[in-house]
Amino acid sequence: MAAHAAVPPIMGWSSWNTYRVDISDSLIMRQADAMVELGLDSAGYRYVNIDDGYSGGRDMSTGRLTFHPKRFPHGLKPVVDHIHRLGLKAGIYSDAGANTCGNFWDNDSLGRNTGLYGHDADDCRMLFGELGFDFIKVDFCGGDPKQNTQHLQLDPQQRYREIRRAIDATGRTDVRMNVCRWDYPGTWVRDVADSWRTTSDISCSWESVKSIIAENLYLSAYAGDGHHNDMDMLEVGRSLTPEEDRTHMGIWCMMASPLLIGCDLTRLRPESLRLLKNHDLIALNQDSAGMQTYVTKADRGTYILVRDLTDKNGTERAVAFYNPTDSARVMWISLYDISLAGLVKVRDLMEQTDCDDLTGGLLIAEVPAHGTKIYRLKADRRLFRTKYEAETAFLPTYQELENPIATGTAYYREDARCSGGMCAAQLGGTQHNCLIWENIIVPADGFYDLAVSCLSDTPTHFFLTGNGMGHELTTTGSSDVQRVTARVYLHAGPNRITIFNHTAPIPDIDCMEIRL
Repeated sequence: MAAHAAVPPIMGWSSWNTYRVDISDSLIMRQADAMVELGLDSAGYRYVNIDDGYSGGRDMSTGRLTFHPKRFPHGLKPVVDHIHRLGLKAGIYSDAGANTCGNFWDNDSLGRNTGLYGHDADDCRMLFGELGFDFIKVDFCGGDPKQNTQHLQLDPQQRYREIRRAIDATGRTDVRMNVCRWDYPGTWVRDVADSWRTTSDISCSWESVKSIIAENLYLSAYAGDGHHNDMDMLEVGRSLTPEEDRTHMGIWCMMASPLLIGCDLTRLRPESLRLLKNHDLIALNQDSAGMQTYVTKADRGTYILVRDLTDKNGTERAVAFYNPTDSARVMWISLYDISLAGLVKVRDLMEQTDCDDLTGGLLIAEVPAHGTKIYRLKADRRLFRTKYEAETAFLPTYQELENPIATGTAYYREDARCSGGMCAAQLGGTQHNCLIWENIIVPADGFYDLAVSCLSDTPTHFFLTGNGMGHELTTTGSSDVQRVTARVYLHAGPNRITIFNHTAPIPDIDCMEIRL
């Protein structure tokens, strides 16, 4: 794969949510015009993405991709040129298999045999060389036998790697690629894509938005440094309530998900436009630290999320109070628990107003049903973080395409006995099935006690390494959470801690606490 700079999530507009396959050249160009007229381009929205519905089959003699004779009678080049003349970037759609999703789900007959399968090199040369597209979303209906009439069953990792190589072979190093497999596909995806879908398609309902947020709460370890978990296109401006729209936009920004508007821009209500152009939320989404938020507190169905801003382990952090329940809640967290101290400046990102400064104590928010409050905090000092939950750790075998119990891959499991209500489960037994905490930051060189809380009904042992030093840890077997400790030498600044056992299962891991 060609080298890619660490870039923020893409922002723009995409045709699928509102129009599905019922698109045309004039419709796409009208939406591009509206993006500029509304000032969305100046707010950061740059990509105009043509989703499924543009294809017209393949030339019978050459296999060359053709375009829909009624929807795009002049082809795609005039549309791409129009988008580029506006100073915007053009995005396109394809499938890793032979047929597109619209062919199967929308009876779009001309979408048959228009996927990339068997045509990777030729299609990529056309799309990114001749036509000049800057982005591609690659679906997988054509590779899933339940979603294509040919019943093709393809290997996702193989197909997406092949497509990435075909894109790179065009000589374009700026093409951004989105993998759309509808679940987190596995840690391999970081090598081939800038972003990847983690859920099934969004719909314009609170239940859909809430379920997508729930599926992304514990995926922070798999994003960052220019790679992003994609929570799907925005339904803001369609039929959610104003409070649900704010939560939708706000949490997508906290999660550093791509922001692709999915409504008709020519009918955008003023309040929806103001939300989509909220420069404080956009700055949060596009922040240079590039980190996805993680859960720092879960309480009675509500969640408090936190992420670093500007610099990793710096003095600026964002905190979101997310209340998906059906009643208003008063939510709070101590500044100590989010590792900030001294005078703390507070800005409300939803309201775009500065709040009273804090000097210790609690950050408190009254959050309506289905609502979210988001604050940007700038403190005098960053405190030494002493607790790391297992659900924020990187699991090299983690994937969501297959049942982890059947495949023997690690996953995150709910357990009320654990400090955050979650644990990392089904670890060990192979070299790669381990748990890794990156960026364990300590203030000075020296020995630290690392106390690992875990769950194991039977006596077992596993290993912990830090800076090349290995330590064997043993549990006695209990129905309660057990704590085992290793004394480890850590360097000032970031350290990596790995928990593993190459030959036997590891207990389910709750968290790790660091003590001087």
